[in-house]
Parts: sequence; C-alpha cells; structure tokens
Amino acid sequence: MNEVKIGLEVHVQLVNLRTKLFCSCSSDYRGKPPNVNVCPVCTGLPGSMPSLNKKAVEEALKIAILLNAQPYPVSYFFRKSYFYPDLPKNFQITQYDKAGGYPLAHDGSLKLTSGKVVRIERIHLEEDPGRIVYEGSRATARYSLIDYNRSGIALVEIVTAPDMSSAEEARDFVERLTQGLEDIGMNIKEFEGALRVDVNVSYAGGERVEIKNITGASSVEKAVIYEVFRQKTLYEKGIRVERETRAWDEKRRITISSRSKEFEEEYRYMPEPDLPPIVISESLIERIKDEIKGSYEQRYESLLKDGINEELARKISSNRELYRIYELISSEDSSLKDVAASVLANELSYLMKRDSIERLPDDVSGLVKILMNYDRLPDHSTVVEHLRKWIRGEEVVIKTAVPEAEDLKKEIEEIVRENYSRIKDLEYNKKFEYLMGILIRKYGKERKKALVSALAEILSEMK
Repeated sequence: MNEVKIGLEVHVQLVNLRTKLFCSCSSDYRGKPPNVNVCPVCTGLPGSMPSLNKKAVEEALKIAILLNAQPYPVSYFFRKSYFYPDLPKNFQITQYDKAGGYPLAHDGSLKLTSGKVVRIERIHLEEDPGRIVYEGSRATARYSLIDYNRSGIALVEIVTAPDMSSAEEARDFVERLTQGLEDIGMNIKEFEGALRVDVNVSYAGGERVEIKNITGASSVEKAVIYEVFRQKTLYEKGIRVERETRAWDEKRRITISSRSKEFEEEYRYMPEPDLPPIVISESLIERIKDEIKGSYEQRYESLLKDGINEELARKISSNRELYRIYELISSEDSSLKDVAASVLANELSYLMKRDSIERLPDDVSGLVKILMNYDRLPDHSTVVEHLRKWIRGEEVVIKTAVPEAEDLKKEIEEIVRENYSRIKDLEYNKKFEYLMGILIRKYGKERKKALVSALAEILSEMK
C-alpha cells in the first residue's frame, strides 16, 4: 500500500469565451470594478432562466479529447445545493455522474514526465461561483467582500483517480496539463486564477483531506508537502486525521481548517429542470479532433513511429503548427521527412519564436525547395533567411553556383602545407580552428560547410 494517495480536482476556466456559461454577461471580469458584469441569471434572481453557451461545450470537448477521455453521447446538468456567500442562488449548476446523470466525458488519462499514467475519472462542465475577497490573510481577516463578476464563468472540472503518491507528481500533473492546454490554444497562464486545484490527500490509508482553491503548480507542490507532513505527524502520534476541507494559506505556506468535509448526500443533487441535455454527435467530435490535431502524446507517438528521434519528436509535437507542416511535407515527399524534422525543430522553431509567428503558409513548395537543397546551404543564417522568404510568400531561389570545396582541394592543400609548420604541435581542434579562419577569410563563409568537409579530409590524410 502506498503511504500517500493524491487525487486532484482541477478547475479550468474556458478563457477563450467572451460570455459566461448560462448568460450573455461578459466573461472579461479581471481588473473590472466589483459587480459590474452581472445580470439576474448569474446572480441567481428569482425567475431568471439559464441558457447554455454552445461554444463552451466545444471548448470543453477540446480538453476531453486532449486528455484521451471518452465523451458521453448525452450528458445532463444537475443542481449541487450548498450555502456559501459566493453562491447567490444557493446551488451550483454542474454535472453529476450518479442518479442517472452523466458528465461530459469519462475515462481519460495524462502521462507524467516519468512515464506514469494518471487516470482521469471524469470531466464535466459547471459554472464558477463568485469571488470572496479577504481583508489581508484569510486566517486573520476581520471581514470579507463578495464580487459576483466571476459568478457564472464557464469552468471545466477534471477529476483524477488517486494515482499520485508525491508532491512532485502532483506538480508535474498540473504542469503537463497546463502545457497541453496551451498547446490547444488555451493560454491559461495569461489569466490570474484561470486554473485552480483542489487536492485530496490521505496518508497511510487514513481519511481523505481536501485542500481547496490552490493556484499554480508550485503552490500545489508546497501544499501537498505540508499536508503530508501534517497528516504523518498526527499518524505517528496516534491522533486520528479528520475528514475535512482545508484552505491553503500562500503567505504562511500552511493548510488551515476551513470546515468539516461534506458528504455527497449533503449536496442534495437534483436534475436541473431549466436546461436540456447536452447531445454530442460523432461529427462534432471529429470536427474538434481535426481542429486540435490530436493531443501532444498522439502527435509524439506518431512521429516516433515515423522514425523521428525522441528529441526532435518532442519539439515538433509540442507545437501544433510545426506538426501540421511536418504532415504536409511528408505527404508531399516522404523522403524529406528526416531533414524536415531537423529544420522544423531547429531553424523554423527558432524563427517562429523570434518573430512571434503563429501561422505558417499552407503552400509548402518553397519549403520543399529549401529542404531539397539543405546540404548546399552554408550556414544557419542562410537557412533562416530562406525560411523567412517562404513565410512571406516570396519566391525561394537557391543559388547552387557556389564552387564546391572539392574543386579547390589543391589550393586548400597548399594553404594547409604553408601554415602547418607553425601549428603542427597544437591540438587537433586548435589546428582546425586556425586553418578554418584562413580558409573562410579567403573563400568566404558561404562555403563554410564544404570547407569544413574538405579540411577534415586533408588533415586526416596528414596524420
């Protein structure tokens, strides 16, 4: 039995949406004055009727597919009843996996850096509650204020199995998930509080303790380290660990008791009568899959099967646009896939980051020309300049009139002999560097690749 069992409930805001989940209020609440992006629906006024944001379903499906989860053909909304100041109608509209209910998706997985696979039990849509603002530290605040601008923001909750056994694994899960979300266009790092994690920790088979609303992978790791230490200390003293909900105090880096842990029955789940079921068609799933080009893991495995080495496969699969171009090149001329992988992972990746390029041309004929003549291009900067021309839609012209060093071999041999006496006692690398300096000054750096090859051959003959 593992001493420590850790499961996560990760709440991801659908940051690409312009409006909330069940109303037309703006979802852009950050930096706004309190309680301005509100309406009768998201403040729970009597008689208000929710209406589902269809775009939210599509965005949630992207996350489900990213995490290899299986969408249910039909899923339902439920009311989860509890009283808390940030929940004005005293229930949250969410999804439930019991009592005849089905969440959006089930049985997913995410692979950690170590190769360990963490199972994902379910993925569901729900609304975000409002925001409680404390005066100073949560533990010492004399009062708190409520801002309902966040109330009704679309959330996806990802519930894992208790498959993690260390703080490092919990952190890695959050980091890998964040990377995957960024990969499908959900840049949650840009939005404060867009990812919040509830961590469930139990030590030595004891009661499960939930730590609520932790933001960021680093804080998840710190919270787990502290909570494991706390539970282990109680266990060793023979004190029973109580089932409860605790809060993470970022300033003091401790967990503090919030309330006794509710049992499922206390939430009094019931079907939401004002919302119809969500129906997911196969055509919608296929369209979403085509949009996101599969998950990072799927792209990575596909590249490995294609014979691309791990380092290059990792770089290409982490960028959907690079992978798209790789597929286009492979379908155009499969013999170029190896050189394509190298150029995409190195020169093209470098250029995209440097010039903030997000979309590459669909016409890859110019790129094919670059790849076919790659060995004739003298250096990195020349390759990058040709790539820039291709991206700008200009004609790519590869000049092949540069004389090969083979044609100058006798001249090179003569230069080497003239200078060899003064460097014969130097190490090979220093000899090589000295002679290359002379050759480049004479013949130009555009012939560098060919000169390197010729000089290496001549020096090996002189040994």
